[in-house]
Amino acid sequence: MQNKLQELTDKLYNEGLSKGREEGEALLAKAKSQAVDIVAEAEKKAAEIMTKAEKEAEAYKVKVAGDLKMAASQSVQATRKDIEDLVVFKMTGSATEKALSDEAFLKEVIKAVAEKFNAETAMDLNLVLPETLKSSLEPFVKGQVNASFSKRIAGGFTIGPKDGSYFISLTDETFKELISEYLRPATRKLLFGE
Repeated sequence: MQNKLQELTDKLYNEGLSKGREEGEALLAKAKSQAVDIVAEAEKKAAEIMTKAEKEAEAYKVKVAGDLKMAASQSVQATRKDIEDLVVFKMTGSATEKALSDEAFLKEVIKAVAEKFNAETAMDLNLVLPETLKSSLEPFVKGQVNASFSKRIAGGFTIGPKDGSYFISLTDETFKELISEYLRPATRKLLFGE
């Protein structure tokens, strides 16, 4: 009986052991399969993240390159314009200011403009001259036109009908702007070959 009990115990032990091994192997196989799936999913997500990061980096690189190119182009254009302005100002600045601050020159121009206005239409004129030339030009214009003097004008003058409907400006600033528009294309071509 002892033998049979031993046999039964061994049989139960072996069956339990074998069943436990089978379940253990099944769990191990399932865990390995899940691990493979988890690793595959992680690799897939990592690849997607890398692809997305590479695309974003490339887009950012293209954007930065475009921004740098545009900034460089604008800087070059601004520098060229500054150089052009300096050259044009040097060519026109002091000579214009000197001529439009010269009393004799201003008297001749004012006289010619006033005569032209009066010859075409009889109207009351309003003349604005530089404050700095008030003492020398006030006696000249007195009785001919209505004149006032302004600190805003450094040289030259503005003239127009008394009603203010329009005016003609021959100040040093307006003359420089006018002449520089004609000088700019030639200056640009000379400086930059454009």
